[in-house]
Amino acid sequence: MKRNTMNKTKPRPAERKAKTAGPRSKPGEAGCPGSSYYHISSVADRFHIHPQTLRLYEREGLLKPSRSCGNTRLYSDEDLKRLEIILNLVRDLGVNLAGVEVILNMRAKIERIEAEVQAFMDSFQREFFSGREEEFEARRQSLVRVSSSQIVKVDKSE
Repeated sequence: MKRNTMNKTKPRPAERKAKTAGPRSKPGEAGCPGSSYYHISSVADRFHIHPQTLRLYEREGLLKPSRSCGNTRLYSDEDLKRLEIILNLVRDLGVNLAGVEVILNMRAKIERIEAEVQAFMDSFQREFFSGREEEFEARRQSLVRVSSSQIVKVDKSE
């Protein structure tokens, strides 16, 4: 009788450490202030979903968590915000994953367009008002004149 043995190796010390839940700094970026990373188990617990659901979202391209040296998924605060949007669309609005992808792509396009418009407005303002900043500020804070012919008195006693 032949025994079926699987190659079970002990996890390396770095991998054992990576399995603990909670916020983590990305390897090599421990000194980055405000950059915390979360493991799949802590994210799943926090959002009351199965870890396999997070893996599915990654396979579908909806989430892109970074990876540690041991290839462990690390979710940033930005990933958690994106996951909240995904779960809101799926749970509350009943959108399927293909629809979620379309919505997220449209949100990204809108954000890019808003940034481009803001950059254009900033450059226009710099070009048009260069050397006349005081005049621009005075006009921005001034009152708008209204001619007396546009004002109509309403008498409510009639």
